[in-house]
Amino acid sequence: MRDTGGRGQGPGRGGAGSQGGPGASRRTPGGPGRQGRQAGSARSEGAGRPDDPPKEPRKRPDPLDLPFGPFVRDEGRDDGDDRGARRPQDPADGPRGRSREDDREGPRARPRQGGDGPKGRSRQDGDDAAKERARQRSVRPRPEAERPRDRIPPARDERSRARQDDGPLRRTREEVPREVRRARDEAPGDGGRLRRTRDDEHTRVQPPARRGGEGPPRRPPAPPRPPKPSPVLRLGNPRRRINIGLIGMTFILSIFGGRLVQMQGLDSKVYEARAVGQRTQTEEIPAKRGSITDVNGHALAVTVEAREIAIDPSKIKDEVRPKITAVLAAQLGRPQEEIAAKLAKTNTQYQLLARDADPLVASRLLKAEVPAMTTKKTYRRVYPGGDLAGSLIGFVGDEQSGLGGMEQARDTLLKGRDGQQRVETGRDGQRIPMTSSQRTVPVDGRDVRLTIDRDIQWAAQQAVAKQVSDSGASSGTVIVMDVRNGQIIAMANAPELDLNNWRKGPAALYVNRAASEVFEPGSTNKVITAAATLEAGVVSPDTVFQVKDNIRCADRVLHDAHPHKPEPMTYRQAVAESSNVATIMAARKVGSQRLYEMLKSFGFGARPGGGVPNAEAGLLPNYKNWSGSQSCTIAYGQGVSVTALQMASVYQTIANGGVKIEPQIVAGTTDESGRFVPSAPGKETRVVSDKTAKEITTMLETAVSAEGTGELAAIPGYRVAGKTGTANRYDAQLGRYDGYTASFAGFAPADAPRLVVLSVLQNPTKDHFGGQVAAPVFKDVMTFAIKSKKIPPTGSAAPTVRTRAGQ
Repeated sequence: MRDTGGRGQGPGRGGAGSQGGPGASRRTPGGPGRQGRQAGSARSEGAGRPDDPPKEPRKRPDPLDLPFGPFVRDEGRDDGDDRGARRPQDPADGPRGRSREDDREGPRARPRQGGDGPKGRSRQDGDDAAKERARQRSVRPRPEAERPRDRIPPARDERSRARQDDGPLRRTREEVPREVRRARDEAPGDGGRLRRTRDDEHTRVQPPARRGGEGPPRRPPAPPRPPKPSPVLRLGNPRRRINIGLIGMTFILSIFGGRLVQMQGLDSKVYEARAVGQRTQTEEIPAKRGSITDVNGHALAVTVEAREIAIDPSKIKDEVRPKITAVLAAQLGRPQEEIAAKLAKTNTQYQLLARDADPLVASRLLKAEVPAMTTKKTYRRVYPGGDLAGSLIGFVGDEQSGLGGMEQARDTLLKGRDGQQRVETGRDGQRIPMTSSQRTVPVDGRDVRLTIDRDIQWAAQQAVAKQVSDSGASSGTVIVMDVRNGQIIAMANAPELDLNNWRKGPAALYVNRAASEVFEPGSTNKVITAAATLEAGVVSPDTVFQVKDNIRCADRVLHDAHPHKPEPMTYRQAVAESSNVATIMAARKVGSQRLYEMLKSFGFGARPGGGVPNAEAGLLPNYKNWSGSQSCTIAYGQGVSVTALQMASVYQTIANGGVKIEPQIVAGTTDESGRFVPSAPGKETRVVSDKTAKEITTMLETAVSAEGTGELAAIPGYRVAGKTGTANRYDAQLGRYDGYTASFAGFAPADAPRLVVLSVLQNPTKDHFGGQVAAPVFKDVMTFAIKSKKIPPTGSAAPTVRTRAGQ
């Protein structure tokens, strides 16, 4: 049976034997209320028999006095299991062993607390009880076998008895009268409450108390709520947190481990290479560029040691900057404004002051203790001759690469192969002592020996430059060739490029005009017409033509250079006097096709080869495309374009007995050991027969005599053969013919040819005939060349030939 907790007995709980109402039992703990409670308990024990004597109620021990705290029996476990037989009562279960399921019924289903009477404790008692319960929870309960049965909490003992009671106190929720449930729900105080046991199947109903046992229920005054017990720190189970932490740490460590395997195993070589690259620096060791020399070994281009000077403007203080500017400008030969502008760039740490300074200059600057200045060993290109064969030799740029002439054409051979040095450096860029280094030795460039003779080249440049100045010409060219092997002894241009100051020269001087500038040869081309006619056998040197001073050719009338009356003229005389009309008459006998084939055999319309840089092919239109007048003008050198090199090759072929040798400009090179290796000889091609060549030679020798146009080319004591040329000059900039091209080509000695000399002057203004302008240049150059080569005169006299008709 369940203890009433000190309430007075109401209707249905044992009759009218109770003393007072519920309020009287609460106000006086020691008053009649307790007697009524005891009497009610006695009547309940006696199954409602009022006549039985009252029994002494069983004294229920205070649950807080138990050594192991309040216990409740767990009916869900076997009594043989000590851990499930009894368990400590949770404070949240409420007083008198109520379970947490009782709390789900809401505030109305909970037993009242508070007050100083039998139904509640004071605030101090509540605090002490909470502390005691917290202390008792930490004590492990003893097994049930060790617990005294008389110390079982009364609440559980009464619940056990209540299960055996079949009286009106054991009712189900459905058996409770509806009006009782409604009154319980409407009463906010301790009215009728529904209390449940642990199995939630049966309920006990305590109807509202009545004052004096009669009348409607009266709402008792609400006692003050006791303060909430101090919150007790509940430590959760750490196993779950530990497991989660271990899983997270395992995941993170697996990431680090995988990355470590990748770095140390799979990509170890990559990171090793990066680490080596960070602490090592590769310094380029420049190779020394090979020299260019003349045929006798005289240096035309040479590489000397130099210094690259740089400075860090950020480390120069303002108070010393003007003084340092003056020192650098004086030593380097640069304007102070240029040096000051570089030193003013304090936001940079590198400014190049000089790329190819002299080592003595760099030494003086180091002794002057210029702050933050560094020097580096390098090389610079020096040209001892200045403008000597400037456009032929060419020049190099800042990276020591050829940019023109032979420097560009033979750049790979001259440049060599740079070396490398790998050293370990610290954070400041300084080399770490006692560390390993790798050095690749540079391979110096090879020397190139040209066929040019320095002295003859100088004489040719002087002669043509003087004549260009005297005649008012825009430019001039001279070529000297060896008849026997086709080697070019001199290739001079005027004006010429100064190689030591090539940046200041105009771009037009960068080109070797002797091999690249095309022009119409004029009368010097008549030897090819003579070779075609003589080789075909249609004419001979003594063939006589009736020559007027003009001739109609298609829709044009062509004239001789000088007007004259119609006269008989031998072919030799026509060549000597440079008659255009007689040449056209001879060309008509051979035809355009044969003339075209002869021009092509002499090398027109094709690059001459032989290693001459920037050599052009000229212009030779196909004979099928010749116009009516062009078939006539090409015979005397108008309507076809050649270079000076091509024209010199024509006369070399005639002087060599009709055998053309490919022009050569490179005599040889040095091998890796420095030994000279000569170049292969030029390709030889027979163009005309030796007989034809000798007949043309006699005709050319007549042209240099007093009876010819080239008398000014004659050299006393030597037999000279040559031909003058005067042609209308085509100006590419104007797109039309403007001015003249004066030329002279010849060889000497005529009876034993050794040298060929060609002189060309473009657009002379004071005189334009080749015999007057170009012939004197030929004479000066040939005279110097045969003396320099120590070519003696043959001593033979020119043969007696028929020059005029009727002789």
